[in-house]
Amino acid sequence: MKEIVIIRHAKSSWEYDYKDIDRPLKNRGITDAGLVSKEFLLFKYKPEFVFSSPAKRAVETCNIFVRNINISNNIVRFHDQLYDFGGDKVVDFIKSMDNTYNKVMIFGHNHALTSIVNLFGDQYIDNLPTCGLVVLEFDIDNWKDVDQGHIVKTIFPRDLK
Repeated sequence: MKEIVIIRHAKSSWEYDYKDIDRPLKNRGITDAGLVSKEFLLFKYKPEFVFSSPAKRAVETCNIFVRNINISNNIVRFHDQLYDFGGDKVVDFIKSMDNTYNKVMIFGHNHALTSIVNLFGDQYIDNLPTCGLVVLEFDIDNWKDVDQGHIVKTIFPRDLK
């Protein structure tokens, strides 16, 4: 059995002329990441590894979750492959993960993450909102065999306000 927690980065700022990879979170994004991570804490999920896009907004979202869920920084890694908007690179990343990991979290971007949730999930999600979280469960032993899974949990900021 394998599980992936997919988290789209929280709301980012377009206020200043940053390169895309350097855009920070807005105050609303910081608040939403706090709400979603604290709600997720109730789920008592302990990842074996956490992977994030290196984009500032994804890193900041990841850091809020790590702090609020009390995850060790030793299991957090940042990968260029997750700075993807189409989804193919993220799918390749997932299929190449170490099989010793059964529970992982991935922080990334749209439209890649909405595509992945709909590709692998058993419920259609029109658009994974900023700081939206989806837990996917797979009845597999090897990540390379990832295919149709089951959505066991969703948490969207709008449902917590």
